[in-house]
Parts: sequence; C-alpha cells; structure tokens
Amino acid sequence: MLLFALTLLGAALLGCMPVHVLGDVQSLSSLKWTLKNANGSIVVPAKVPSQAHLDLLEAGIITEPLLGINDFTQRWVVNDNWTYTADLAPLTEKLGRDTRALLVFFGIDTIANITVAGHPVAWVSNQFQQYVYDVTDFVAAPVKHDTNVTVALESAYFYGLNVTARPDAEISPTPDFEYAGIRQWIRKTQSDFGWDWGPAFVPSGIFKPAYLVTLTPHEITAPLAAANTTSSPQPQPSPAPASHPLLASGGTILIEESSLEISKVGQTSINTPNQTADWLVNVTLAVRSVQGADFPTITVDIPELRLSSGPLAVDPIPVRTNASTFLSAVFTIPDAKPTRWFPHNLATGPKLYDFTITLAFANSSGFKPSDPHRTGPAPPPAPPPVSFTTRSGFRTIELVQTAYPAEELAARGITPGDQWHFEVNGQAFYTMGTNIIPFDPFYARMTSEQVRWVLESAVKSGQNMLRVWGGGIYQPSDELTGGYDFYAACDELGILAWSELIFSDALYPIDSWLLASVAPEVAQNVRRINRHPSNAQWAGGNEIEGIVISVNETLANGTHYLDEFETLFGEFLHDIVLAEESSVAYTDCSTTSGVLSLDPYEIRYNNKTPGYIYGNGERYNYDASQAFNYSTYPLSRFMNEFGFHSLPSFYSWEEVLTSPEDFSFNSTVVASRDHHPPAGSLAWPNPNAPQGQGQMTTAVELWLPTPNTTDTNQTFAQWCWSTQVFQSLNMVSEIAFYRRGAGRPENNLGALVWQLNDIWQGASWSAIEYSGRWKVLQYGMANIYQPVVVYPFWTADSETLEVTVTSDRWEPVSGSVQMTWYDWSGEQINFSREPFTVPSLNNTVILEVTGLDNILPFGYNVTDVWMRVNITAEVDNRTVTHEQYFTPASLSTANLVDPEIKVTSGPNLTFTLSAQGGVAPFAWLDHPAGTVGYFADAATGVPLNGFFLVPGIDRTVQFIPNTALSKVHPDPAQFAVRSLWNNTHL
Repeated sequence: MLLFALTLLGAALLGCMPVHVLGDVQSLSSLKWTLKNANGSIVVPAKVPSQAHLDLLEAGIITEPLLGINDFTQRWVVNDNWTYTADLAPLTEKLGRDTRALLVFFGIDTIANITVAGHPVAWVSNQFQQYVYDVTDFVAAPVKHDTNVTVALESAYFYGLNVTARPDAEISPTPDFEYAGIRQWIRKTQSDFGWDWGPAFVPSGIFKPAYLVTLTPHEITAPLAAANTTSSPQPQPSPAPASHPLLASGGTILIEESSLEISKVGQTSINTPNQTADWLVNVTLAVRSVQGADFPTITVDIPELRLSSGPLAVDPIPVRTNASTFLSAVFTIPDAKPTRWFPHNLATGPKLYDFTITLAFANSSGFKPSDPHRTGPAPPPAPPPVSFTTRSGFRTIELVQTAYPAEELAARGITPGDQWHFEVNGQAFYTMGTNIIPFDPFYARMTSEQVRWVLESAVKSGQNMLRVWGGGIYQPSDELTGGYDFYAACDELGILAWSELIFSDALYPIDSWLLASVAPEVAQNVRRINRHPSNAQWAGGNEIEGIVISVNETLANGTHYLDEFETLFGEFLHDIVLAEESSVAYTDCSTTSGVLSLDPYEIRYNNKTPGYIYGNGERYNYDASQAFNYSTYPLSRFMNEFGFHSLPSFYSWEEVLTSPEDFSFNSTVVASRDHHPPAGSLAWPNPNAPQGQGQMTTAVELWLPTPNTTDTNQTFAQWCWSTQVFQSLNMVSEIAFYRRGAGRPENNLGALVWQLNDIWQGASWSAIEYSGRWKVLQYGMANIYQPVVVYPFWTADSETLEVTVTSDRWEPVSGSVQMTWYDWSGEQINFSREPFTVPSLNNTVILEVTGLDNILPFGYNVTDVWMRVNITAEVDNRTVTHEQYFTPASLSTANLVDPEIKVTSGPNLTFTLSAQGGVAPFAWLDHPAGTVGYFADAATGVPLNGFFLVPGIDRTVQFIPNTALSKVHPDPAQFAVRSLWNNTHL
C-alpha cells in the first residue's frame, strides 16, 4: 500500500497545492527501475525503496532469504555489486527554464556512486545520512542522450576488505561475529554483518524513500504597477497546512529538515529543569530555495491551546539549492497552559498537540516596504507561505547521574555512589521495558503495521521504555521519509525510547574520514528526533565503554584505544549531540560507570570507590544452575540489559524449515540458526552453536521435565516451548529482584530485558517471535511489569522464603496478600491472608521464613506441593490483582499429575480452560499458524497465558487478533493447549 501511495504522491500534491505553485514533490518509486549485477548476467525489475535481495526474491532469482540455510547459500549476493537504474525523464521532461530539480535520498545502503544523465553526482558511504543534490544542470545536458538516474552499489563486504587492507588501517583488537573486522569502517547497520541473535545478509539498496523535488521562482500573477510605483506587493493566499514538511515543499522551497524541540526556559542537557518555568518551543528548518527572502518569518500555532507565536523573524533566505540554509525561531508558553505528556502508565498518559509551522517569505525583493528611498518598479510578490502540521508534546525527561546527597543517603539508607535513573516531569519513576533490535534483516520490507504491533505489545505488557540498540539503525519518524513509523507511534502510545548512536561492541578507529561522515549523520538524526516527546536520552553506543576499559588494562598499547574512545565518545559525539538539543541527556555508552563530571563532561571509567554503586549494569549468566541465585544478580541503580536465549515456537519453525528431519532440537538447520556464541568468521554451520544449544538444554533439564515423547514433532515443539518457559522464569525472577531494589540500598529504578523483538526464526533472546507471535516471556513480563506485584523470593542455600509486594506507583498502595498451598493433584492444603501497604516506589515484606520445616505444610515433601501467591489492591481508583507461584523444588522433580485439561470455546474467540485432573503448571494456549494476536484474561483484559491451572479454578481467556497482520481468520478448532505435563506425555 505504501509504494502505491507514493507513486501517486505527485498527483495528490497537485490537488492540495495552490494552482500557481509549479514545483512538485515526486516519488522515485513511480519510475521503472531495474537491478543488475556487476557483469550484467542478472537484470531484473526492481523497486524503490528496496534492497537487492528483495528484488531478486521478487524476480524469482532467489527464494525467501530467511528460508532454511539461505543465510549461507545466498552469500553470493553479498559478494556482488548491484546497480539500480531508472529513466528519470518521466519526472524531468517538462521542467521549465527556471526550474531546479533536486534529488532527495532519505537512505542509501551503503557504498554507492550516484549518476544522473551520465554525469557523476556523488559517491556516498553512510547509510544513516540523507542526501540532497541539485541535478538540474545534469538533466539539461545529458551525456549521449542518457536520461537515467543510476545508483551503483559496491559490496560493503569487499569495500571493507579493501579499506582494512590499507597499510594505514588500524585493526580493532576486539572479536567479531560473521563478517569480521570490517564493520567499524563502514557507516552501516552493524548487525548486518552478523550478530549472536541474527543472520548476516549485508544487504544493499535504496532502502528508504527517495524523491525528485522541483522548485520554480514564484510567478508574477498580477500586472505590475507603473514603473515608478512605490506600492507594496499584495500578500499571497496561504495554502492549507501540509501533513509533513516534505509535502509543504515544492513551489520555491524545499524543507529538507525540520526540528521541533520543547524544553524548559533555562534547561540544558545536563541541568535539572525548573518545573515551574515557561516552556521553550524551538523550531529549526533546513531549507533550499530558488527565491530569496530578506525578512522571512516563522509562525507556530497550537490550535488546541489557541496559542500562536505570531511572526518570528529568522535569518534571510538566500537563493541556494546546493546547500542548506538553517532558520531557527523560539517562543515561550506558560507552564500551566498545556497538559503534559507522560508514559502510558503514569499520571495522565501521553498527550500530544498539533503544531502548525508556517514559513512566510516577506519582502523577497530586498527592499523594506517602508523604505522611502525605493524607486523603480514594484518588487515581485512574495511566494505564498509554506505551512505544515506536526505533532509533539510537553514533557521534561532527565537522566539523573549526579552523586546522592549525604542527607538522602542517611535518610533512606542508600548505598553511596551516583544516581542513575530517569525523571519525567520532575518525578522519579520505575523504568520497565526491553531492548529492540532491527525488525528485519531487510529494512525496506518493514511496515508500520508490523512495527506498531511490536510497540503495542510492549505497552500491553506494561513496558514504559524501549532501548533502541546502538548496533542497529536510527529508527524512523514516519513512513514518508523512513518507510515506516516508529517514534511517532511511541509518542502516541506513551512509551519512552532510549536512543543510541550506531556504534556497537567494537573499538572504532579515529580518522578524519570517519569524523567527517559521522558528524552530519548524528546531527541530522538528533534534529529529526527532537520533536518526539518519547525520546528519553542519547547514548553514544552499545557496550563499548566496558570493552575499552578491558583493552586498556590488558594490552600494552591499551591507552591508545582509550584515547580514541575518549575522543569519539567523550568529546566529538557528545559535542555534536549537545549542539543540536538541550532537552535530553547524553551518555557515552549504553552500559556505563557514569560520570565524574557533567560540565565539563568527564567519563568515570574505573575511577570508583570500593563499595559504592555507579552507573548502570547488565547480566548475562549462561550457567543455568545460577539462574535463580540472587547473589549473582547485580546490585545496580539501573539494569539496561539482561537475558537468556530460547528457541522460537514450532509455528515459527514451520515458516522456514523445509524437510521433516529438520524438526529436531539439534538438527543441522536448527543448530545453524543458533549464533550464540558467534562463529567469529564465515565458518558454517556455526562451530560454536553447540555451546548455545547446550546452555538451553541444561536449563530445561535442570528446571523442567525433560521433553521426551513418542511423537517426534511434539517432542521438538515441547523442547522449543520449554526453552521459552525457562527463559521467562529466569527473566521474571530478575525483574522482580531489580524492582524490589527500588526500596533497598541499591535504589534500583530500571529494568530493561534483552530483548523484545526478533529479526528471524532462530535462537535468540526475544520475547516476541519474528512473525509477531508472543513467546512465554512476553506474557511473563505482562505479569511482572504490572503496577503492583507480589513475588516469592526463594534462597535455596539458606532455605529462606521472602514474600514481597512491590509497587511502582507514586502514591501508597494498600491491599491484601493471600498465600495458598496446594498439592499437585489440586487439593488445597492451607492458606493465609495478610494486609499490606506499600509506600511510593517501594516494597513491603509480607513473609520471611527460614527452614523448609517452617515453610512447607506439615507432613509434605518439597516435590509434592507448591504455593499460589496472589494479591488484590486498589490502584488508580480501580481494583487490580496479581499472582505468582512458589515451587520449593525444581519442576523437573515435581510429582506432577495429569491435568486432563478441558478447553471450551465460546463467542468472540473466548476459551475456558478447566483442569479435570491435577494442576497444570504453565497451561498454555497456542493460536493457529498464520494468525497474530495475544490472549487476555476475559474479565480484566490483562494479557494472560502460561499460568498454573488449578482444578476448580477455571480460567477464561480471549484471543485478541491483529487482523491487519493475520494471514488467516482464526478458527477456534485450530487452537491448541499444552502444559509441562506434555513434555513427557502425549
């Protein structure tokens, strides 16, 4: 639908622009493109935006890249050069004599020569930049009647090999994934070269939308006055505001970039904003124009608030199309006038306003209307104003990184050190969320519907922040320029986005070429994302600070790498980001020890006092025996990464496995798609995959019944699902621990699980599969990310059970906890009920008992019983419930009883589950292949799946389908049920 819509863009614009505007914005997707390889043996129809693999797939040259072992067999595509060509004449043949034609590329992946009409235009090498070129003179004088636009892409792999073969190339001392040792030299999505959760297709193409914008000086539509008149030109009518800055372009001007930043008067990226100060609205436009204006103005209107800035004078606009002119205007709004934007789970939630921004070209003649010395003919009338509407919100978001005041340490018993948490609109809050990676190996085929499903899934599971991982791509703001919508959807849904610059898990050599390429990349993306209230901070990259500290301590020339890191992340990137925004923080790295000083900016590195807590943390422990050992969990102010890998469901494997023998846990194909630990080279299948497979195997065998039935497909399905059950158990345990830390000396105020989404069907840390199907972890997070939760903390070494209620609310919460013991046949043994009150952002211990003899019901063994813990509380003027389970022994040794689950389907895809026999731990419903959606408690609407089903306590859930993404209509007869009982029984 998007491609079709863009082909009609030019015609649509003519319908909404005044008739006297001769300029136009035309999508290059309307042209007839071809793709060919270097020797011309492959020539196929192509599209823009697209990537070579996608066009080869459409032409039948290759099969779906994600199928089977195609990540290996299609490496030949990476090794070739690919050229996109289209005849530009349909868009340029009617250009007027005074018209200028500008090519606008919002993204080229990555190394390319651009030619127009046989003339070289540019060589580009940065996937993250947007490019604009005036090609008028080339179009007017084609070489040998060549009217084509050509983008000749060089293999990024071979380019990297050539660059690193130079005698002056500095080779990074850090290990890598598949295409090793080259990505540091290429400004391209780093995971394109392989990662431990995804493939290495190294795609290339014109992967984002591209346009031809034609500009023509404004025509004189009224007769000129007498030669000696001194009358002023009449004002021109204003067109209706466009829905995007690009759509406001054409006529005489191109709005190449726009930035709208809302902050507090006096606020900077490093100080605490004054919450009672006026709001400061800062608008910046980057323009190219064929008609000058000496006294242009920018006006900002907020219709819902009935506010207008009035005309604000900006710098003159020169006649210039080969470079940008930046225009900036600011005005203030009283603090109390707008409603503030909050994350969806706090206060009033996300409130957005429409901002109409108008650029007026007053006095384009070079004379002021009141100039008494002006003689001669009247100046030509100014072009009509250009106007567009964009959305934003009013909020402050601060990353607090300074030391705790002594009085707060004493009053609250906090461990000394630095703070590291976010405050929204002046209030600290608990950050709950996940990390996101690229949504597909091929960016160009992602849609807003697919991305929005992932974002909506995050919101439905209680998350209020997503970290945009720094090894991927700068996520887009809208379809028109980015192909799909990300940040605007975050704004609307009320989920914060922690943004990162694209540097990850490597040491980056510093040279003038890299810095010259990175500077506009960072500036463009920071300016673009400024308008989004969902943006929470800018981090310089992913996990590099820890790497450089280690290198500095272990290599003889380690200080060289530390100096380069300091130059790039402590100075260069820091300065660019802070020059472009003043409303969010900059940190040098995702995982960081924090700062010694914010002004001047000084990274702490290892300058630490023993026993103090600094910065944030992460945890990856693949020894499954330690999964629930709290002493291995970091005591951190904020956990920005922690995870354990699992396999996707049987349904996802059906999408990519091609032979019956592949449907086995350790089949060659399944294991080949486990890139943890990574190969570190192009060796295939991954020689290190047995380690990752073994870690999942051990985890299941330690904590769950080992899958083994007479049906090989069921056994494989239960293995896949069981890895997800363990993953969820592990992550829920960690989340509960970190959330509890909000009321403990570490004062933990953030937990972001690694990771939310998947890039393909294979072993990964994701909570949502590539197709959009929720894993067990996604439902686990929907449970443990509730506002008020109860959790049984079991320390096996000391045989201590602590039942704690934790709340992330800003006000005290009261309710009651019920603890009920059952045996595995479902007989209730005993129960108790306790009232509780939890202070703001804190926890309350309900029960603390040591010794199994004091914990277990009298006369029962650990393998025979379990405890259900549930609460009822009043939160935000509504009654909420929550439940968790305590099993004193591993479920691998529990004396389970056949639950004999009965499923009764009802109207509107509701299903009632009833245990006719014993207890069903992790009762689970699967929706049919080809459907996308989630299960929710039919009474509360809270996502629910993977629960303990108890005889006599039926559960009714409803499947809520995503009809836009589902390929088939869900048939109730095709839903399936399973539990841990099915690991060993048909």
